[in-house]
Amino acid sequence: MQIKIAHCLFVDETPGKGRGVFTREDIPPMKTIETSSVLVMDAAARKLLDQTTLHDYIFEWGSDEDQCCVAWGYISLYNHSYEANCEYFMDFEQNLITVKTMRKVLQGEELTINYNGDWNDSKPVWFETRD
Repeated sequence: MQIKIAHCLFVDETPGKGRGVFTREDIPPMKTIETSSVLVMDAAARKLLDQTTLHDYIFEWGSDEDQCCVAWGYISLYNHSYEANCEYFMDFEQNLITVKTMRKVLQGEELTINYNGDWNDSKPVWFETRD
């Protein structure tokens, strides 16, 4: 299992959203801040997980998006934003997810990803957002 998390990251409460990932120091753009292996599950497992609280923490997986995965580390704790400061990248061959900053992130700022996949995708997500 591979997990690499930047030393400056920490988890804290985000008003109205629960837990989130934050930084203790400024982070430059295009910096890899986390890489984590994932546990891949098939479509049958996905149907079961969709009936549980874990639904909110899994990612669609595979080139056909017919699988799902749970990522280790902080990956599942990054909150959604349509103006995300990070983006996640999936490596289906190595079973890894990597998170990189898309702009400079300031000390104390929450690190966010766009749950649609691309950091600047404005397509509505499946839940009511609290941006």
